[in-house]
Amino acid sequence: MSTLVPSWLWAVFVGIVVLALILDFVVLRKQGAHDVSVKEAINWSIVWVALSVAFMGLLWWAVKDGSGSTELANTKALEFITGYLIEKSLAVDNIFVFLMIFTYFSVPSAYQKRVLMIGIIGAIVLRTVMILVGGWLIAQFHWVLYLFGAFLLITGIKMWWAAGQEPDLESNPALKLLRKLMPVSKQFDGEKFFTIENGKRIATPMLLVIALVGMTDVIFAVDSIPAIFAITSDPFIVLSSNIFAILGLRAMYFLLAAMASKFHLLSYGLAVVLVFIGGKMMLIDVIKIPVLLSLGVVIGILAITMIMSVRTAPKLPAREEPSQLS
Repeated sequence: MSTLVPSWLWAVFVGIVVLALILDFVVLRKQGAHDVSVKEAINWSIVWVALSVAFMGLLWWAVKDGSGSTELANTKALEFITGYLIEKSLAVDNIFVFLMIFTYFSVPSAYQKRVLMIGIIGAIVLRTVMILVGGWLIAQFHWVLYLFGAFLLITGIKMWWAAGQEPDLESNPALKLLRKLMPVSKQFDGEKFFTIENGKRIATPMLLVIALVGMTDVIFAVDSIPAIFAITSDPFIVLSSNIFAILGLRAMYFLLAAMASKFHLLSYGLAVVLVFIGGKMMLIDVIKIPVLLSLGVVIGILAITMIMSVRTAPKLPAREEPSQLS
């Protein structure tokens, strides 16, 4: 696999990611444990999206300057934004699982920021490794694309059937295994992973939460990374669009957590997106679907799903008016 972007853009990309994580850590440490408001989540979401769009512009300019082709620069920019949108969309399902984990363990909202930050760092490292391995496999064995496509197709169908069903975390085999491997306290001890109870050092529920979030990262990385290879085989675009989508995950979590019930049909839309991408990947040598058309299909599916979700959202019971005394 090869890329058209210059080496300096790789350096800029790495620098932005490292700087963003440091800034996030500094802000996180300065604020300490506190509840993230919807306003704060919206502001940070705008910052991360704006940063991604600015980087797409820099990518366009770098390709245009290096190749002298405006058409090629437009194509690469479209590949980036399409990959970014797909990864961002699939991250929504990831967020709903995080919400389920936090609810199950009754994690105070003030402590959720640290868990998400650690999860984001783990996701960045994990996806970087998986993208490099996946890129090498595709470069060596073209037929791997068909396996990726079939996997996404099956995953989309399974997601459709599972949509709307309440997951049973209590029967999760990973959670059962973790509880067998280590004694766990019944109460949180701030943001600590271990505490002292009856003179013994044991794990807190926070450690189990971190472990389950990490396992969730692995599962969703396996789903989402093949999806972006259906859009482009350029390793730089695959990696950068994926990482930029992850960087805004923490802010997006607190934003969606406040309105999760309004998008109750989103899982169906994501399932259709996966089926579309899987089908495109399996037919890659038969039908060449333009990147712009792929972007339009993904946006259209998500827009229709969100509109239908808002229109069919469960309505809150009307407040009863106090009776008038005659």
